[in-house]
Amino acid sequence: MSGVWVFKNGVVRLVENPAAESLDGSRQSSNTRRKVLVHTPSNEVITSYAVLEHKLWSLGWERYYEDPSLLQFHKRSTVHLISLPKDFSKFKSIHMYDIVVKNRNVFEVRDV
Repeated sequence: MSGVWVFKNGVVRLVENPAAESLDGSRQSSNTRRKVLVHTPSNEVITSYAVLEHKLWSLGWERYYEDPSLLQFHKRSTVHLISLPKDFSKFKSIHMYDIVVKNRNVFEVRDV
């Protein structure tokens, strides 16, 4: 794994191709691969928050209504909190990987 670690807005992430990103973190290259979140038991691509909420609910996650600007889920048996932007069009790979890490063997991120 090669690349550059970037710290922005309190989040550390690995940029695999730093030449394809500007200093503000926006993509410059139009041929970057889009990613999708997949529910592995059903091989279903998550296409909306309604679908995601149903899958998370079946795993024991509950909606958390503390911040009205975010869509949040909490699992009582853990300290984990999943925070997502309200607008599904702003659902990015960093949010997908957060879901994958907190639900091992249930979700995965794939290139389209």
